[in-house]
Amino acid sequence: MNILFKALSDSTRLEILQMLRKKDLTAGEIADAFHISKPSISHHLEMLRKANLVTSIKNGQFIYYSLNTTEIDEIIAWAFKLAGKKKN
Repeated sequence: MNILFKALSDSTRLEILQMLRKKDLTAGEIADAFHISKPSISHHLEMLRKANLVTSIKNGQFIYYSLNTTEIDEIIAWAFKLAGKKKN
């Protein structure tokens, strides 16, 4: 769970998750949305992947990233349980 909170503690990674809510994107498409180096974006994507918040699939020369909604649902359920409330 520690890696999860570390992944969620960075504003760039949160922006990447917001982008992936809308559609799957390549690493290049994600990098183009930021004013930081591509290696830095790769590091952020790797952190999100290690936290199981995103999945990646290689298609030809491109790697496509997707939001892992199963993991997000588990986080929400955990947060509700922690708060002592039932999820609808």
